[in-house]
Amino acid sequence: MSHYPALRLRRTRASAWSRRLHAETVLTPADLIWPLFVSEGEGVEEPIASLPGVSRWSVDNIVARGKEARDAGIPCIALFPNTPAGLRSEDGREALNPDNLMCRATRALKDAVPEVGVLTDVALDPYTAHGHDGLLDEAGYVLNDKTADMLVQQALNQAAAGADVIAPSDMMDGRIGLIRDALEAENRINVQIMSYAAKYASGFYGPFRDAVGSRGLLKGDKKTYQMDSANAEEAIREVALDLAEGADSVMVKPGLPYLDIIVRVKSEFGVPVFAYQVSGEYAMIEAAVAAGAAERDAVVLETLMAFKRAGCSGVLTYHALHAARLLGA
Repeated sequence: MSHYPALRLRRTRASAWSRRLHAETVLTPADLIWPLFVSEGEGVEEPIASLPGVSRWSVDNIVARGKEARDAGIPCIALFPNTPAGLRSEDGREALNPDNLMCRATRALKDAVPEVGVLTDVALDPYTAHGHDGLLDEAGYVLNDKTADMLVQQALNQAAAGADVIAPSDMMDGRIGLIRDALEAENRINVQIMSYAAKYASGFYGPFRDAVGSRGLLKGDKKTYQMDSANAEEAIREVALDLAEGADSVMVKPGLPYLDIIVRVKSEFGVPVFAYQVSGEYAMIEAAVAAGAAERDAVVLETLMAFKRAGCSGVLTYHALHAARLLGA
């Protein structure tokens, strides 16, 4: 290899065209998934205080967001329902209602903008009165197998509504295989499964719980089913199991604090890996911008580029529309 001064690494950075030409990683709107929160009503836009710039939307307004996503080049929307308190129960039965918020929003999006993919969250926490992702025993422990059976029914309900991607976020053992078998049995062979394979019990989820109305409901914590932030080898085992059971892609959640996990998963498995830049990450960026400590456009694009550089095929981010418009400018 040459040495300085024959080799000057700044040479290829000296002009904008050259920097573009030598870029090793490319970020486009097609790398983004836009999470949206669905609320009851019509013409509803409910700003979420802990997520500045993010709102809950009624189904008609979700359709409008779908058209914005299409026009900005965003290929997929992820839906999360704000289930009314009166429909929440100990067993989360509303998750199986074919006319629940998730299903109505899915059908409306597929009717209005069929070219935009719809990813639906499979877990019971938006529907339970206790805020957990599954069914509880008398001691408050989340029951794995009974929960998994219900998640299968939830997944089939969402697939029947038109979901393109089923995304189990519950972290129950064995649920991917059960869901895949059920989808095959119903001849829904092209419905994808994006598994939340390495989902950590994180302190970054608080604003999300505000958004789906579960703040204050949770009894205890989720550490018996979500992963310990100290563990990396366990994440690899989780990913391997979900892939063996039929996941088409896997997700690491949260995002930036777990870039090392993303790199390892991509390196060891060579499969599509997604990251969720979660609500707490978004809120920190917005807080820094509000305090004058960061410039939004630069920080948003830099963090998203970090996910791509680490090996992500795509990123779920609340900044999706803003980033897509920056990238398409």
